[in-house]
Amino acid sequence: MTRHLDLRSGQPVWTMNGMPRIPAPPLEGDGAADAVIVGGGVSGALVADSLLQAGLSVIAIDRREFGRGSSAASTALLATELDRPLTQLADEVGGEKAARAYWRSAAAVGFLRARIRDLRLQARFRDRPSVYLPGNVLGLTALRRECEARARIGLRSRFIEGEALHRLTALQVAGATVTAGSAEADPLCLVGGLWRSAIARGASLHAPVEAREVKESRAGVTITTADGARIKARHAVFATGYELLPFVPAAASDIRSTWAIATAPQTVWPNRALVWEASDPYFYTRTTPDGRVVAGGEDEPFADDDKRDALIAKKSKAIARKIAALWPSLDPTPEFRWTGSFGESRTGLPTIGRIPGMDRCFAVLGYGGNGFTFSAIAAQIISRAILGLPDPDEAVFGFDPK
Repeated sequence: MTRHLDLRSGQPVWTMNGMPRIPAPPLEGDGAADAVIVGGGVSGALVADSLLQAGLSVIAIDRREFGRGSSAASTALLATELDRPLTQLADEVGGEKAARAYWRSAAAVGFLRARIRDLRLQARFRDRPSVYLPGNVLGLTALRRECEARARIGLRSRFIEGEALHRLTALQVAGATVTAGSAEADPLCLVGGLWRSAIARGASLHAPVEAREVKESRAGVTITTADGARIKARHAVFATGYELLPFVPAAASDIRSTWAIATAPQTVWPNRALVWEASDPYFYTRTTPDGRVVAGGEDEPFADDDKRDALIAKKSKAIARKIAALWPSLDPTPEFRWTGSFGESRTGLPTIGRIPGMDRCFAVLGYGGNGFTFSAIAAQIISRAILGLPDPDEAVFGFDPK
């Protein structure tokens, strides 16, 4: 059985007009398809999209309603950069692997942009630069080296300071790394749009359905649900966040809690960049099309629901103070406050690919702060593996990288 935890609480700003309705009736009887996807969030939706695009049939199940898990708590900063600075990641996993991970993350933003356009999704997608500020992880000198390292591998990064930085961001900061190619979106609109598109192309969605038993044979995979129904498929994909089935390795990941707020609409910084701070705990912020400031961070390494929820007021005040310190002219008062939990690996990279000891079962683990871009990478790698095609970065993200 999967562990049962509340993935989020509070009210994300995206839910102000209610949660989107994604048609997913209960499963009545057994089912069969080329692929079964367990998980109704953004990872499952993007994997389903890729498999449908390849002509495969898909059944997707979730123990909640679709789109109501961690995806709803996302702040949907679609950043080219990873949580871990390139210079630090290179020390941990090697320069080539770090460079490929950064490049694949940057390409994932373009992939999402193209799929949103091709499927004509109303996801409030906007291209944005990202601004990386000095903090207690990277001071100003180290941040310059980070910028140089990114530029050396071909990322569109440059270091700006003083008045030039102020004109772009209204920040009074000595310097920052500015990188082109990031974006923002409404996570609920994006996930809902992907699933509705999948339904229109023949996918079968069912909820609430809980996977209780998974058996693999040479011919395929059989998933038995809590109600005793059986779903047979050639392949299975588990996109359940940190709610893992027992046979899926934890892949050296930790469960972390995070908090976020959104302000009332107001006049924001000129270039509307995604703004990150190189600090631990980190701080990040973005805007919405109607001028709200969305900010989050203050992460802590635990997943106790009650403890996490009890900290919403305290953490919201801390995030609001950081907004006020960077932009004294802004009103940081939260109009929306929420919290969620997610899995993050020790290196900040996700684990994507075939589950060890199983030939027909795949999983996505360790989303971190780049959940949507990592999900796009997962959709590409897993769909290619199911089709028998190689992916150049299998070893970068796989369970047993070489």
